[in-house]
Amino acid sequence: MSTVALRRLSGAGLLARREDARQVYAEAFGGPPWSEDASAADGFVRRLPDNASRPGFTAAGAFRDDRLIGLATAWTTPAPFPSGRCYPQAAAALGPDRTAQWLCGSREVDELAVSPDARGQGVGAALLERVTVDAPGGRCWLLTSVRALDAMGFYRRLGWTQATHPACEDTGIAVFLGPRHPGRTAVALPL
Repeated sequence: MSTVALRRLSGAGLLARREDARQVYAEAFGGPPWSEDASAADGFVRRLPDNASRPGFTAAGAFRDDRLIGLATAWTTPAPFPSGRCYPQAAAALGPDRTAQWLCGSREVDELAVSPDARGQGVGAALLERVTVDAPGGRCWLLTSVRALDAMGFYRRLGWTQATHPACEDTGIAVFLGPRHPGRTAVALPL
């Protein structure tokens, strides 16, 4: 098996590989628990130009023999806190003060996708570290579906702290704070 090379990608660099990124996204999220169809991967590619122009945008790619096998994207969460996608669920769970203090101005990991044939080899952990290592003050965060038990376990093993705990264990989203995020020590643990 050949070596995996990690590279930081500029917005333009990721856009130049958008079809490769689409393929990785489709492979990563096509199976359970996500089971996303091709239109979700198309949507990811359509959002790339806007995402790449966000303040603080950063991306990393994992390559094996120059083939993209994993990617991560992140940017600075704006203030006021966004109101689209899953953001309202995160804000409702944290409350306005913690949302502003913990998430606004922090590095937000938007996507972490690894091809199934590259999983279990440290690729996801390396990509996540690559896009968060220089987060100002260690302030980085992400959200994921509570149905994604493997992903949630992965983040916990890497030292991420689950900051929200939905009442229903099989629906909703969970906010995770990065291992160096100053707010993680104030997180209330579930009963």
